[in-house]
Amino acid sequence: MKPFALNYARPAAPPPIVIPYAYDPGRQWNVLPDGRPATSDHALLLATSTTCSTAGSKTHFDD
Repeated sequence: MKPFALNYARPAAPPPIVIPYAYDPGRQWNVLPDGRPATSDHALLLATSTTCSTAGSKTHFDD
């Protein structure tokens, strides 16, 4: 027997994910919208703990 609430409960929609930086293939690092390297923004590093990209795994087999 399934509880009544489970017939109507819906999972909450996950919050939209906003990534405040983008990968620049020319320089091969993540940059902020103003063109600075993402690693130069200390508040961003504290909030996200990383600015990982897939660049290493595309260029090195041992990443």
